[in-house]
Amino acid sequence: MAITVNLDMLLDKAYENLPLTEILDAPVDALQGVSPGDAEKLKAAFNIKTVRDLGTNKYFRAAVTLLDLETTAR
Repeated sequence: MAITVNLDMLLDKAYENLPLTEILDAPVDALQGVSPGDAEKLKAAFNIKTVRDLGTNKYFRAAVTLLDLETTAR
């Protein structure tokens, strides 16, 4: 079953029509609202270079898990 998702609101224009694998391997600043300067800070602090790195970072995943737990507990 094919699934179609519109990611335009999440990505900079240049990345909107790329396959998911290419988006995940794109620099973090491919995400709307993340500047090249922000990307450099993420790289310096957490060695995050790609969208995939950001999504699999243990600290960011821990924060998301905590938020999910809070939402579930309500």
